Amino acid sequence: MNRNVYALGAVATLVAGAAIGAGVYAAVGPAGTTTTTVIQDSAQQIASQPGLTVSEVYRRTYRGVVDITVGSASSFTFGRGGPQGEGGEGSGFVYDDGGHIVTNDHVVAGESSIRVKFWNGATYTAKVVGSDPSTDLAVLEVPAPRSLLHPLTLGDSNALEVGAGVVAIGSPFGYAESVTSGIVSALHREMSSPNGFTIDDAIQTDAAINHGNSGGPLLDAQGRVIGVNAQIQSRSGGSDGVGFAIPSATVRSVVSTIVAGKTVQHAFLGIRIADASTAGNADAGARVTRVSPGSPAERGGLRAGDVIVGIAGTKITSSEDLSRAVDQHKPGETIAVTVRRSGHSQTLHVELGTRPTT
Repeated sequence: MNRNVYALGAVATLVAGAAIGAGVYAAVGPAGTTTTTVIQDSAQQIASQPGLTVSEVYRRTYRGVVDITVGSASSFTFGRGGPQGEGGEGSGFVYDDGGHIVTNDHVVAGESSIRVKFWNGATYTAKVVGSDPSTDLAVLEVPAPRSLLHPLTLGDSNALEVGAGVVAIGSPFGYAESVTSGIVSALHREMSSPNGFTIDDAIQTDAAINHGNSGGPLLDAQGRVIGVNAQIQSRSGGSDGVGFAIPSATVRSVVSTIVAGKTVQHAFLGIRIADASTAGNADAGARVTRVSPGSPAERGGLRAGDVIVGIAGTKITSSEDLSRAVDQHKPGETIAVTVRRSGHSQTLHVELGTRPTT
């Protein structure tokens, strides 16, 4: 099966889960135009559930959504799908009245020229306050007046249910303020971040999102941000109805840390893993396939072939469980790791390290 996963911003492509693609796919709309596109009947309640209509969600939130342009606009050339070149485009949303904007790391990483355009066309040069490639999130700051800043409210992604209605707003192919709607197709998916680590608890949606939607909000039926759109799975490179968003629980933790002027740190074990059941073993757990030399795992006694069945008292039945459990801890903590080895169970004590940049 040919499965391709694409980042939605115009400045990076994630292919087949973990690899960074060499190609750059950028698209912008007609110069000087502002286009609002509402997909589906705006009078229909989202997914026929209690809450606002798509149109009502849009009216409540559109002033808090921004268009982000990076690189040199003069360097664009035309190719398949629209203008392509050194410049690129993504989306974002206003986080607070201090001028902080949330977007994807892959939209702005390595860029020295970043411009943020608001709903009324006002455009400001932005600077990167901080970023976290491990969760593909970045925070920008713009010198916009407070009267122009309309922060969006973060919702609770942990309370989401499959089938709940959602709305996405962003700049697909450069068409700013485009609106699409759909449902939560699945929860607790995994995405690979730009630096190759796993983003847990991603939200899967069938709301149409495309290149340029990266960094834009995924909203619930009350107009609250429950995710940041980041990737699609597609054979064609366009929307096939399988999109993924970083959950608001992750956004809240990472962004608040960055805004506070701190560095985001993640616990690091230093192993590669696979589901034990897919590695020829029917028993539940996460099988260690590789232990990195000099890693916390090696120092703690973990070996390739071990099946991890518990982390600090939490039962582990899959590789997803293990990744999620480690993320609940901080660098420097010592955790109990229960493994099955050669038919016997034993508990090791591992002091977690700090996740490296790659």
